[in-house]
Amino acid sequence: MDTASGRHTTKHHFALPPPKTELYNVRTGLPQLSEKAILEHARVLSEDIGFRTVGTREHALGDKYVHEQALRIQKECEDVVKKAPTRKLECEVWRQEGSGTHRFDMMGKPVFKVYENLSNIIIRISDGTPAGKAHALLLNAHVDSTVPSPGAADDALSVGILFEIARNLVHTPGWEPAHSIVFLFNNAEESLQDGSHLFATQHPLANLVRAVINLEAAGNTGPEILFQATSEEMIQAYAQVPYPYATVLANDVFKSGIILSDTDFRQFEEYRNLTGLDMAVVGDSYFYHTRKDLVKNIQPGVAQHFSENVMAIVKHLTSPLGATQVLPSLARQVTPPTSIYFSVVGKYFFLYSAQTAWRVLLVVLLATASLLAGTTGPDLRRTIWKATGGVLSSLLGAALGAGVTASIMAKILEAGMSWFSKETSCFVLYGPPALAGALAAQYFLVARSPPTEIAQFEYATLFGIHLVNVFAAIILQFFQLGSSSIFTLFSLGSLFALILNTFLNALGNPSRRREPDWTIIHLATYAVAQVVPLVVGSEMAVGLLGIFVPLTGRMGEVAPVEHIIAIMTAVLGFLISATTVLPFSHRVRRSVLLLTVLVVSLFSAITMLIYAYGSRPFDAMHQKRIFVLHFEDITQQEHHLHLAAADGAPGFPELVQGVATKFSTIYHQPVPVMMDDNNADWDIIYPFSQFLTPYKIPLPKPYNYASPFADTFTVTAVHDVFNYRSNTRSLTLLIDHPGIIWTAIAFDAHILEWSLSSPPLEGYQRYHFKEASFYGTTQWKLDLVLSVSPRHPERSKLQIDFMGIIEKGSWPSKKLDKHPAGPGIQLLEKLDEHLFKSTDDSVDAMLLSCVGGQVIV
Repeated sequence: MDTASGRHTTKHHFALPPPKTELYNVRTGLPQLSEKAILEHARVLSEDIGFRTVGTREHALGDKYVHEQALRIQKECEDVVKKAPTRKLECEVWRQEGSGTHRFDMMGKPVFKVYENLSNIIIRISDGTPAGKAHALLLNAHVDSTVPSPGAADDALSVGILFEIARNLVHTPGWEPAHSIVFLFNNAEESLQDGSHLFATQHPLANLVRAVINLEAAGNTGPEILFQATSEEMIQAYAQVPYPYATVLANDVFKSGIILSDTDFRQFEEYRNLTGLDMAVVGDSYFYHTRKDLVKNIQPGVAQHFSENVMAIVKHLTSPLGATQVLPSLARQVTPPTSIYFSVVGKYFFLYSAQTAWRVLLVVLLATASLLAGTTGPDLRRTIWKATGGVLSSLLGAALGAGVTASIMAKILEAGMSWFSKETSCFVLYGPPALAGALAAQYFLVARSPPTEIAQFEYATLFGIHLVNVFAAIILQFFQLGSSSIFTLFSLGSLFALILNTFLNALGNPSRRREPDWTIIHLATYAVAQVVPLVVGSEMAVGLLGIFVPLTGRMGEVAPVEHIIAIMTAVLGFLISATTVLPFSHRVRRSVLLLTVLVVSLFSAITMLIYAYGSRPFDAMHQKRIFVLHFEDITQQEHHLHLAAADGAPGFPELVQGVATKFSTIYHQPVPVMMDDNNADWDIIYPFSQFLTPYKIPLPKPYNYASPFADTFTVTAVHDVFNYRSNTRSLTLLIDHPGIIWTAIAFDAHILEWSLSSPPLEGYQRYHFKEASFYGTTQWKLDLVLSVSPRHPERSKLQIDFMGIIEKGSWPSKKLDKHPAGPGIQLLEKLDEHLFKSTDDSVDAMLLSCVGGQVIV
């Protein structure tokens, strides 16, 4: 990847358009998308207002700001129409408010959501006619941010993009939409997609939406990526963007569930059966869901790139000169996606059908068969098949070499995740052992072969790599995985190189008195063969490692992240370099090849020691995430400090011990806690809590402290009736939570019926309920009918674990609040300062004051 071609690919992979600052083009006077205006919206939301966690005062202020901006767009729209009365343009604004329930499955765990009085802000821009309003394109962004983050990129950036697109359309002279555009500013995504559920299930405009474009962010640099496209029509729409960055590989990876993440797109698919595009900024996701998700950390050009791409799709689908029949056709039928698509260096977008893919593969197969038949004899063909097995052995050897190195780093040297702060470190650390493993496989292949075969191995190995590419493309295409396009491209490149080599060998034998030596490989052949792996492989490596390396910081201690990154690096490195390295290794004597393996292995050992003892996985720009709860148990009158990490890097137990030494007493030592469904300590972030490695530190109760929540945060049963004939118990659970947000309850029961919109689970189960409501909401309820067995009378009672976040008790989101609540926030402030100093700002901590307990009803 350090060649000129690799550097060119990497540079253009991250290339972004220059940011525009003016609202209007100085030459034409026409409106233009302004990154400055977009980021100003993001700045107000993330910095002036701050952490917009659902249920907080800041969340309500975010709702107010977005509503005011929507009304401003509407006013500007009305003024424009007054100046041009013949222009068909209408802007409507709604502030939707509602309550609801839904089931949200995540990580294989069912979570049952209840939300009260949540809001969405909606703008519809249309030509004002019934026909123009009959079909709509939905643009979605969420206003809220998650608990430890001000959410500048996620997702205030997208909110700003929607406002800027709306302003641009309204102020474009003569522009009239053929179909309406609905801008949805949903106000509760981070609480498990309650806002989009509210719109999809309760707003009348949802019935008119034919397609959705969802705007998200899990990073703050680089081009936004198209990672979900659910119909042929919408893929065709995406083909209109000026700066494509899309690959069906991303779609395959996201659909596989490897990346445990989700977006509002899910609600539109599940409840409205809508097709669309899911687009997100994902580069440098180290700041994702941290307090450093700030405007200053968003790379210049990101907003420009994202907004101009979305605008191109919007105009294509809704303007009179665009594809005006696409949206109406989606009301009748959606064509499932089977096309192959990918972009190259952020400029060129390729799209072709599955039928075309099979035709291309057929041509490649026929050409390959022709080469085998026309330029090789039986002996060489046997060598080619043997060399093909050698290629696969080298791939296995590369993975094995990297995997063994990963085991040494993680288990013996105890230096896991030493590559975390820089993605390219993965190649420095795991590239050499992968290379040694791949070359070792070739050495053993040569060692067991006669001299006649050895002389043919260079050409046979190049041909074997080509065959592996062809068969991989066929297998993936057979299973309808668009990732087959990668190996199709690789096979076309290697096929062209083989044909070129054949032509060069024929040119070198002008007399034709004897059969040319087809096994000679020319340097020009290597140069041609390496073009596709460098361009495509480098872009793929940059993209995948850019996503997966930061992701390892939140995959949990038990996830084998060292081996995941090591093997991914080995495979990517193999795809990029094998075309040259493996065949060329047969130009040297066997002793030289063995020496090369030993030298590379020695270099790998030195590299391991350097990374183990000279590298820190975390720094101020690539922080370790820890999760801290100050928990006040109002039923046991106890206080605890809970700390947890979401990665397996070494050093966390020592960090916890340092915290315990400073903030607890000599009699209260940290206790490691088993994390499972019955551990209610972290239910406010269930089921993500399953990833955590938690510790619990008992705290002395503050002197002369009386909890203000002991009598107000309650779980009680009303309308409680036992029916001994049917062996059932009917009741209503009332959860009162003034001053408490994100309440969660969990209990074991056999539920027959309830007031939720989805059916209960079968039999006796553990249930997790989570609430998210608008600021000031103080109660929610749950109607239940339980099965009560005479053989298990203890099950007639519910043992309920309950907890919530003190609305005024989070740090640093309430840093400027003049009336913080509870003793926890003072401790969290001091703990934050301690972590900053003791770790050199290499830790980002979620710091929450919580309250809860256990009650039997």
